[in-house]
Amino acid sequence: MRSFLLHRSRFLTTVNHLKDLPATVRPEVAFAGRSNAGKSTAINILCNQKRLAFASKTPGRTQHINYFSVGPQDEPVGYLVDLPGYGYAQVSGDVKFHWQHLLSDYLHARHQLRGLVLLMDARRPCTELDMELLDWFAPTRKPIHVLLTKSDKLTRQESTLALRSTQKVLDDYEQPVEGAPRLLTVQLFSSLKRVGLEQAHDVIEHWIAPVDRTQTETSPEAPAGQ
Repeated sequence: MRSFLLHRSRFLTTVNHLKDLPATVRPEVAFAGRSNAGKSTAINILCNQKRLAFASKTPGRTQHINYFSVGPQDEPVGYLVDLPGYGYAQVSGDVKFHWQHLLSDYLHARHQLRGLVLLMDARRPCTELDMELLDWFAPTRKPIHVLLTKSDKLTRQESTLALRSTQKVLDDYEQPVEGAPRLLTVQLFSSLKRVGLEQAHDVIEHWIAPVDRTQTETSPEAPAGQ
């Protein structure tokens, strides 16, 4: 059975201001998405844990950046970063302002950030807020991988149409150049039916540890980089 690097993840810390971000140098992969897009559930299933990331009972209430270390406990190879959900349901204007700046400033200022996993509900992809997040992050020229979550709620034909239409939106947005690596990619994903797990693992683990990923798969207990 294949062993995934993300299965060796654990909670590290939570912060509410950029000045409190951990002084790490290892690669980071951030997760962002609208409130109720299934971000916490996706992180849990990708890390093969039930309660690593916590979903607020009230969508839009999670205000913090949560860090999870990946790899050996004494020497992590990287970090997963759970960003506040956007959508801002039933919160004050001051809180919205704080979240917007926390999210935007992190995406622009964090040099360790290698890529962004953007979660969209497959039934309602590419909303105005999703595209706003793309606008925030695109100037960094770092890759974005879109997970179309809750694809199990759609029929096979509907899933195919959702994937194709989202890919077209991303292609129109990016204007990909032939022969150049794509910065915007997309896949179907379902935490409930475990659809797309391996593809998502491949993308995320390549961002965190592109050289050591194969060794991690064959020898899960071997320290990364050795």
